[in-house]
Amino acid sequence: MNVKEAVEAWVRLWNTYDLDDVRRLFLDDGRVTYFSSEKQGLIKGIDSLVRHHEEFGFVVGGKETGNRLWLEDVDIEEFEGSASVKADWLFQREGADRVQRGPVTIIYVKAGDGWRIAHAHFSNY
Repeated sequence: MNVKEAVEAWVRLWNTYDLDDVRRLFLDDGRVTYFSSEKQGLIKGIDSLVRHHEEFGFVVGGKETGNRLWLEDVDIEEFEGSASVKADWLFQREGADRVQRGPVTIIYVKAGDGWRIAHAHFSNY
């Protein structure tokens, strides 16, 4: 899987609410970090990140929510063993007219089985 495919898999995660994919797409250890646009403070470690996604309603096997997340203005820069992804995230809840939007930066690292997210940082405009 290349970085672009890893980003597409992360977008699918948000559109399927499949909790299993959190451990597949992020570093599965205590080094992973995450700043949420919905929660104050740094989320550190895979167990905390899984709990954060559970708070959003993610479940094992996923579920249909009618919510939709997508990215615009995606910029991917690859380095030796890592990559940075900068984009605007857009999120629309089912039945809502309003689309939430903000910047996101995702840092990927090359792991034995492909690219994994080491850090993600979301904000709101």
